[in-house]
Amino acid sequence: MLPPKKIPMRTCIACKTERPKIELLRVVRSPAGAFSLDFSGRAAGRGAYVCPDESCIKKLGQKKLLNRAFSAPVDDAVYRQIEEEFFGATK
Repeated sequence: MLPPKKIPMRTCIACKTERPKIELLRVVRSPAGAFSLDFSGRAAGRGAYVCPDESCIKKLGQKKLLNRAFSAPVDDAVYRQIEEEFFGATK
């Protein structure tokens, strides 16, 4: 009998809670430098994970958490774009 498959865990950069990877949204920076929400979790590029909660999405922009996660300056327009993508997808 095979052992149960290990569930990959990731930590939300906003609230620091650890959850299974499939329960979190991935913010990805493509090799070209463009930022977006990766709903599939498979897009190429560096990723950071955030809970699909309104409070965590808003905290990204308020505390500029992507700057720390990607060790690079992130424009305010990127934070607005991520909020628009998230709130547009949840309605």
